[in-house]
Amino acid sequence: MSQNLYPSFGVLLVDDEVPFLRSLSIALERRGGINHIYRCEDSREALGIIAREPIGLVLLDLTMPHLSGEALLQRIIEEHPDVGVIIISGLNQLETAVSCIRQGAYDYFIKTTEEDRLIEGIRKAIRMQEMRLENQEMRRRFLSDTLERPEVFEGIITRDKGMRSVFQYLEAVSASSQPVLISGESGTGKEAIAHAVHALSGRNGPLVSVNVAGLDDNIFADTLFGHHRGAFTGADKARAGMIEQAGSGTLFLDEIGDLSLASQVKLLRLLQEGEYYPLGSDRPKRMRARVLVATHQNLEQKQRDGAFRKDLYYRLRTHQVELPPLRQRRDDVGLLLEYFLAQAAEELGRSKPSFPRELPVLLQNYGFPGNVRELRSLCFDALSQHRAGVLSMEVFRRATGQGAAIVQAEQPGEGVLFASDQPLPTLQEAADLLVAEAMQRARGNQSLASRLLGISQPALSKRLKKSQPD
Repeated sequence: MSQNLYPSFGVLLVDDEVPFLRSLSIALERRGGINHIYRCEDSREALGIIAREPIGLVLLDLTMPHLSGEALLQRIIEEHPDVGVIIISGLNQLETAVSCIRQGAYDYFIKTTEEDRLIEGIRKAIRMQEMRLENQEMRRRFLSDTLERPEVFEGIITRDKGMRSVFQYLEAVSASSQPVLISGESGTGKEAIAHAVHALSGRNGPLVSVNVAGLDDNIFADTLFGHHRGAFTGADKARAGMIEQAGSGTLFLDEIGDLSLASQVKLLRLLQEGEYYPLGSDRPKRMRARVLVATHQNLEQKQRDGAFRKDLYYRLRTHQVELPPLRQRRDDVGLLLEYFLAQAAEELGRSKPSFPRELPVLLQNYGFPGNVRELRSLCFDALSQHRAGVLSMEVFRRATGQGAAIVQAEQPGEGVLFASDQPLPTLQEAADLLVAEAMQRARGNQSLASRLLGISQPALSKRLKKSQPD
């Protein structure tokens, strides 16, 4: 494929006026970025084109010889109910418009309508079709629990069900041109997910990444939009912005939660209009890249606080994934430990060492505020200090700490430990419950369980013996 087609499905223009077909095609491509277009001058051939080609939307004239637009509309709705239809007629007849909408047409426009209004209406219909197709695809994937391109996610080490659901969702929306918001704590792998989305999309341009944290409004505009020579003091030559460098690929904006309000306005206009002005230019350029954004911040809270524009927030979250923190992916800790130790051994030119059986258990009960990135650093640090024999746990013990090892499932105030309508357990019963939970988390290792409880190993052993029936 020599170029990326937008939308992923075809848009069929049906009109017996060849000049109008040509002018509308040009306007759709130049003003709307819509280039997946089929044209039909004879309404009798339209149904054959819909059957042969991946048509998702039809722009239909009403007054045509042989087969009228209203008759063709009825046949499309009967034979191809998943195909959307927009009427574009030279007749301004309210009764006809109402009749077409009642039959199932998505919208009705007059040919003399302002071009901007017409193109925006068509783009809106495309977005509706995209959402319908994505919902169908998501239902299919989740019901069958399949991944069609698992190789795209090979670099993300996991067997967590939550992460698998993220992968299935991303496969379902891969054909969309709409933005994707990737959120999650620092170190959860947001950039790796951005690379996966780019690979899934099949776009023929590169992935261009920009960390927007700390960029003031002028630098942000220059970084994204580029500038012409002489646009400002020091602009001795023209420079292409990141949007142009991305071409038909993907533009990834990291740390979007730190973007200033002034820059948010520029980004919103870019997403709404699909065009931008390089600094010093009065001629707009059309953006062909897909936009991905990532943040570790709570954008919903920021927009409620007035620090993030509400309209931009809802524009960005057309597609959204939340990456679970490592403390919620306990089964992945052992996999990642093996993977990062092997990676560190290869980079340091050493053999991968064995490690104590209790090490994965210790790490599974640690909160990992730095998530996957923190575990990777611990593995590299431990191996750099390793000399021979079994890998020492000292680096990991220092990192987890005596009190920091306990995994906090919920923050204070987020949950209730004891239901108000149930009797409280006695102190002895509560202590027994804590000991049982610690032993379960430590997988029967008394040394680790005692550290989780903050008591000595002999004290725990004494409690266990007292709780055993005679």
